This record gives sequence, C-alpha cells and structure tokens, in this order.
Amino acid sequence: MSKFSGLRQRHSTRRLPPRWWPLPVCALLGATAGGAYGVVKTPEYTATSYVVVTPAEKADPSVALGFAQAYGRVATQVAVIGDAQVWAGVSANTLRASVQTATSPDAPMIAITATSARAGDAAGMANAVARALTVNGTHTQAATGVKVVQFSRAAEPLAPSSPSASLTTLVGGCAGGLLGGLTLLARPRRRPESGPELAAAVPAPAGAASVPQEVG
Repeated sequence: MSKFSGLRQRHSTRRLPPRWWPLPVCALLGATAGGAYGVVKTPEYTATSYVVVTPAEKADPSVALGFAQAYGRVATQVAVIGDAQVWAGVSANTLRASVQTATSPDAPMIAITATSARAGDAAGMANAVARALTVNGTHTQAATGVKVVQFSRAAEPLAPSSPSASLTTLVGGCAGGLLGGLTLLARPRRRPESGPELAAAVPAPAGAASVPQEVG
C-alpha cells in the first residue's frame, strides 16, 4: 500500500507548475495592461513658444535676466489678465492647467509650453500666452526698463507627445516582469519531500559483520 501512495505522491509532484511561473504571467499581464492604457488614453500634443526680455537703452543687461525670471513665474496670471484665453479660445482654468513656463538660468529667455488633446489648441495657447507677455511688457516698459519680444512662435505639432501604445506595452511588460521576479524572491522555497514512504524507499546502512567469538 505504501508503494502505491508513494507513486501517487511522485505523480502529483510532477503535475505541479514550475516555480518560476509568476514571472511570465506577471509580464504578460503587465504588457496587456500597458497596451490597453496606450490605446484608451487620449493622445496629448505639446507646443512651445519663446519670448526674450531685452534691456532698454542705457539699462543694465543683468536687469533683463531678473525680469525674465519674474515674468516666467507670473506668466499664466499675466496671460489671463491680458485676455489670452480669448485669443486661444479656451477657458481661464484650462489655460492655467495646460500652460507651463520655464526660464533659462543663463539667458533672459522664457519657454512657454502648452499641452492639449488637439494640436491646434496646444499651439494656440502657447502663442496666446506669449502675446500676452509681449503686450504686458510693452505697457510696463517705461517702469521696468526692459521689453518683452516674441522670439519664436509655437508651430502646430505633427505627432502627439504622449507615449504610444507600443511603448506603454513595453513598459507594462517590464514592470510586470519585475513584479514577478520580486514575487519569486519573496515566496518561500519548496522543501524536499519527506515522509514514511520516502524513508522506506531509502535502504538502511548495512551493519557490521559479526565476528564469531571462541568459547574457551
């Protein structure tokens, strides 16, 4: 009876899946989720316009850099006050949420970047904010000693800036594979089988041969 139970245990052990099964499963699930996200997510377009702050006559050039930093911090507020949302055809809240500015630390140049689900809206918002800054700079030129000039208009982007479905699939697969690898490291290892059947299958060590003793 013990022989049949031992065979049954060995057959059931062979039917168990390999220990590394979470790795391909997690990678497949991650790739599927990443691909679905890339297909469902709305593509986003990004457009950037540039303005420069130049010193007026007999003004210190370093003043232009300081005002460029200041204009970069308040660009969206100045744009809303200057009716940039009307020029762009969007609401003020959309303009604040979709436009970001960055000022170069070495040059008095401001990059105005707008993001939208439509390429035309992205370029329109970036150019509208740049126009609002130049108009405001013209109005305050006598007080600040600097003027704001549009350096480059934003062009309508031809391709979305958001990641494609193939890229999100690759990222999802890598993340899933990493999660599966961590699962393999965290789970306990299988212990070797032990039991009365295994003990009975191992032969006992042979005893020492008995030496006959002489009877004196």
